[in-house]
Amino acid sequence: MAELNRRTNSWYVRFLRVAPGMRALEVGSGLGILAAAVARAAEDVQVVGVERSPAQIAAAVVDPRVRYVEGDAHALDFPDQSFDLVYARYLLEHVAEPERVVAAMRRVARVGSRVAVCENDVTLFRIDPPCPAGDHVWAAFARYQSTLGGDATIGRRLFRLLRQAGLSHIELSVQPEIHWYGSPEFTTWVENIIGNIESARAGLVRSNFCTTDQIDQAVSELHERIEDPSASSCFMWNLAAGVR
Repeated sequence: MAELNRRTNSWYVRFLRVAPGMRALEVGSGLGILAAAVARAAEDVQVVGVERSPAQIAAAVVDPRVRYVEGDAHALDFPDQSFDLVYARYLLEHVAEPERVVAAMRRVARVGSRVAVCENDVTLFRIDPPCPAGDHVWAAFARYQSTLGGDATIGRRLFRLLRQAGLSHIELSVQPEIHWYGSPEFTTWVENIIGNIESARAGLVRSNFCTTDQIDQAVSELHERIEDPSASSCFMWNLAAGVR
């Protein structure tokens, strides 16, 4: 996750349009790496990070401009209209009821303020030359996440979620991840995909979505692409923001 933050923080902070003096809320703050980046984005910004895991809070970045609170994203324990900016990233794909989370985010945002999200749609990942075993395991990865109560394709639903929550002036955007053999981030990017697969290996096998051999073959294909001078990859992060 620290590597993923390094890759994605700068463009997401720009998308948030952080302004001096803002009081911001990050829903699902994890280790606080993004929260600290938001706090540094302009003068006198204060960030509150809501995180359900005490262990994550205990290990989070220490910054005097960031305060962490243990809580549930579905029921944010703040008064109405408490924040000038409310945002989340890589959260909605994991929660049981993303509609409730977005509605809660809207409720605590001040009138006229921005509510923003960034999410996955894992079906947007492409690599060439093709990786047949990798494609099979990657599709199984998405199905497995749904059995855990998540949605690996929620990025395609962001406009609908924000609209249903009552936000206005909704805008959508994408952030490309385009890498090729010899480009600075190609190896790191493919290794990130391999890491996602490996993190789910036990669950994929236990749930009968994949065999160990299929996962081994997928990982082997992806490692081969790292060394292939003809290889390239593309992906799109999904972003959306609306106004309270």
